[in-house]
Amino acid sequence: MSADKPLQLKPEVMALPIPDEAGHADDIQAYYAKCREKLGMVPHVLQAYTLRPEKFRTFSRFYNELMLGDSGLDKLEREMVAVVVSSINRCYYCLVAHGQAVRALSGDPKLGEMLVMNYRVAPLSLRHRAMLDFAAKVTETPTLVDEADRARLRDAGFSVEDIFDLANVIGFYNMTNRVASAVDMLPNDEYHDMNR
Repeated sequence: MSADKPLQLKPEVMALPIPDEAGHADDIQAYYAKCREKLGMVPHVLQAYTLRPEKFRTFSRFYNELMLGDSGLDKLEREMVAVVVSSINRCYYCLVAHGQAVRALSGDPKLGEMLVMNYRVAPLSLRHRAMLDFAAKVTETPTLVDEADRARLRDAGFSVEDIFDLANVIGFYNMTNRVASAVDMLPNDEYHDMNR
């Protein structure tokens, strides 16, 4: 970061200063352009991560692999897990952003709201109930997870690879929830009105 491009406090993004967008490396600017093209905005989480450009690159690669990569878990299932983990952790950023993704992918605004508040009230398939029960247990009491929990997932149709992918998505959102809470990361206003 050059001396003529000081960090700026952008309270609409997070409580810590972030770099001016004009000072970003070409790859980050290209990523921002792709976000604007696909989403109509740059998610604040990405803006926040540019405080540490290598962490931005690592975060975005890992996110894309976990949430969009090849898996027996579909995109909606991964977003449902993100919401349930974030609900338990009371992560405002992720509840708003991933709640919107659940509304968009499911076409069901009520499902998104139920998962945000209490997934147990949602009308879920046996597969989704097992998946979200596992996500909740790993988040709330990880030392109590045992073979019986994994067996319930297998009985619900999850492969060994699916269980590994599920564990990674759960772990990722437990980490990102804590980062978002620690730096007071705020969701983009656009998420609130989408897919209602």
